[in-house]
Amino acid sequence: MAATLPESLTLDPDSKGHAAALFFDWQFTGQNDEFLDPARYQYREFFILVDALHQGKPVSYCPYIFVDNDSAMMRGLIQGFPKRMGEVHLSRAFTAPGPAASQVAVGARFAATASSAGQRLAHAEVKLTEKLEDLSKLGLSARPIVNMRHFPRLAAGQHDNPAVHELVMAITDNTQLVEVWTGEGQLTLPIVDREEVSDLAPVRVGAGFRASMSYTVTDLKILV
Repeated sequence: MAATLPESLTLDPDSKGHAAALFFDWQFTGQNDEFLDPARYQYREFFILVDALHQGKPVSYCPYIFVDNDSAMMRGLIQGFPKRMGEVHLSRAFTAPGPAASQVAVGARFAATASSAGQRLAHAEVKLTEKLEDLSKLGLSARPIVNMRHFPRLAAGQHDNPAVHELVMAITDNTQLVEVWTGEGQLTLPIVDREEVSDLAPVRVGAGFRASMSYTVTDLKILV
């Protein structure tokens, strides 16, 4: 984990190497009802957040993230997320019951996968055991997400002088987290040629979760 962190961050010794693997099915919008254009404004992504410290304060850092929508990738790069194109799939739940659609209930099973360049990078599963009414038991800390915005120069002699190199913190508002369920989690990050994600393969997997959330991006604070 230490090798994934930029120079301004250090490992959090109290978290003992804790990280979170997250799979999302998103829909986003700006101020012009973009959500009514789902082909452009829906996407799925997989990313990892590792526990770190910035000036002694707990933060999360995103070393790896994959997304299946080019506009979401560009928006993420502007925010400092090191997004790459990939394929992400998640089990779906539907109102109409059936063998192909898990119901959100005790015993239900959900899975998610991520791949890039034709290679499987991650596979996760969760078997739900209970709905969480007390979100303090969620097990995911409310650490702010810190990223490195890095845009290199291509000009000869300027390769080591990036146009942008700044540590930033995402500022969000109106966060909603609902229908939170927890259960038995499984996660594998297989070894893949020319990929580094498997370097963070878990030694131990904690609980898995399934939930719905929303938030608004309002600012990007420059730390360094």
